[in-house]
Amino acid sequence: MTSSDDKAVVGVYDTHTAAENAVKELQKAGFDMKKLSIVGKDYHTEEHVVGYYNTGDRMKAWGKIGAFWGGLWGLLFGAAFFVVPGIGPIAVAGPLVGWIVGALEGAVAVGGLTAVGAALAGIGIPKDSIIKYETQLKADKFILACHGTVDEMEKAHSILKTTKAAELNLHA
Repeated sequence: MTSSDDKAVVGVYDTHTAAENAVKELQKAGFDMKKLSIVGKDYHTEEHVVGYYNTGDRMKAWGKIGAFWGGLWGLLFGAAFFVVPGIGPIAVAGPLVGWIVGALEGAVAVGGLTAVGAALAGIGIPKDSIIKYETQLKADKFILACHGTVDEMEKAHSILKTTKAAELNLHA
């Protein structure tokens, strides 16, 4: 659970390459990778086989952008693949996995939000922003979410301003 002192920064990226570069910038700056999550779709039917499985603590992936997700899963903690009604198939890496699983296990419906929306609400994202982020996921964008203290989020926001975010928001 987040404390009232926790804040969140959310960046929206048009491509998996831009999202991956943002993750690498945060890593280079020493940001705590346990406070970083990424959510995205980008599954197109050009390849028929897309799969994910977990072997111990290492997620394996194959398919069109398997190398992208495989690389991120080496950096971030927790990884999963979900099919979310209204959004479709998504891959998630980072602590949002636990929040989504919690929402699914508890059959939580937070004001009509999806499990992804409930997870974002759990790290302090306001509902109007969540609806916008869910729409961007449906449009094959990538959502990079960081959560932590005010100081950590100001640092993350400053770092992410140098990346190619289509949108960047600091949620207090």
